[in-house]
Amino acid sequence: MIKTRPLSFPKKFHWGFAAAAAQIEGAAFEDNKGPSIWDVFPTIPGKVHNGDSPEVACDHYHRYKQDIALMAKLGAKNYRLSVSWPRIFPSGRGPVNPKGIDFYNRLIDTCLAKGITPWVTMFHWDLPQALEDEFGGWRDRRTVDAFATYADTIVQAFGDRVKNWITLNEIYCFIHQGYADGTKAPGHKLPAKVVNQAYHHALLAHGHGVRAVREHGGRGARVGLTDNCVPMIPVTETPGDIAASQRAFIERNVRVLDPIYRGGYTATYRKIVGKDAAKFQKDDFKLISLPTDFLGLNTYTGEFVRAGKGGKPEILAKPRSYPAADATWLAHASQAMYWCPRHVAEIYGVKSVVITENGAGYDDVPDAKGEIMDLHRRDYVRCCLRELHRAIGDGVPVDGYFLWSFMDNYEWQDGYRIRFGVVYNDYATQKRTPKLSAQWFSKVMDENRIV
Repeated sequence: MIKTRPLSFPKKFHWGFAAAAAQIEGAAFEDNKGPSIWDVFPTIPGKVHNGDSPEVACDHYHRYKQDIALMAKLGAKNYRLSVSWPRIFPSGRGPVNPKGIDFYNRLIDTCLAKGITPWVTMFHWDLPQALEDEFGGWRDRRTVDAFATYADTIVQAFGDRVKNWITLNEIYCFIHQGYADGTKAPGHKLPAKVVNQAYHHALLAHGHGVRAVREHGGRGARVGLTDNCVPMIPVTETPGDIAASQRAFIERNVRVLDPIYRGGYTATYRKIVGKDAAKFQKDDFKLISLPTDFLGLNTYTGEFVRAGKGGKPEILAKPRSYPAADATWLAHASQAMYWCPRHVAEIYGVKSVVITENGAGYDDVPDAKGEIMDLHRRDYVRCCLRELHRAIGDGVPVDGYFLWSFMDNYEWQDGYRIRFGVVYNDYATQKRTPKLSAQWFSKVMDENRIV
């Protein structure tokens, strides 16, 4: 009889689910919460599918106990959540909202009571609208000052129980897509120089997040950034294509990773941005490059690269029939899960990688029995995990994996049309139903291997 070789993960590997405040909490204007840019953005005609608003979302603000209980029933030991900045500071700065602090105290305590370790993201895109109105949001350095106070406040409030912190989620998305191409809140299309300055301010905020954890996090506190750097996959795993993929990786991701890991704006950055480079103050990079404990990667898809003339990278266009999820930006390129962690380890010397998001968005529909047979999601995630397993076997330092997302939720400009959850949410009734993928992933977590 042929014996199956178990695809096991390291003994202390962190498995869990991920979600974000603006996408699941709802209660957008309850208990003194201020509006975020994502409360305002859907009111602009044509910006969000069907004009969908996160005002109710999954009503997690009121149903968090049931949701955490379901998470625990599925076997999760870790949960990546985010704190809503305007729930803590309704105007982004000024007086603290005690009801906001109380909610996250209850949520964190509920997680711990169910044996779930919280991993808390400080900023997952829901910038207080007041800061956008007053300062222009991330375009202005005063937003960084407000974030510094916010970071100090939440680490001091929750640091006795929270030991895993993530500063910012996906700088590229909330800066480039928010201020350059206008597809995400606040929806601006601004000159490159302004956008690069906004990148710089986001990097400063990351530095303040690290500083806040070092100053107030207490014993055992860990902190890192979550980045959605673009993975570059060599078409052939040969020295020439691998070198080309590394070069392409640096060039594509230079605005975020180089300042953090190389302590400044490099020659590659200046060659790419030219006269549109960000301005900075004397000690900015001391803050930006403060050492972190891990790098979070949100890895969904990637680009294929080959070495052209003189080894110059050629990024290949995907054919029209290339397989993709219903979230059309998500081409199925599972090798990204091998190459992205490997690139950051080899290029930047990252010693600990955590996959803080990976998943697939589809327009799921229950069958006649009420089941959601999302075999496409299960297959996609399984292929990604096989590549992650391979990376670990090759010596890439990957320490955890968080599946995006625990349940269907508000998918930004796609509204409620695209579903990323492994738990189906009926938005009319708020009934939660685990999908096939949830049952499968539950066994993965339980057995610490790919099943």
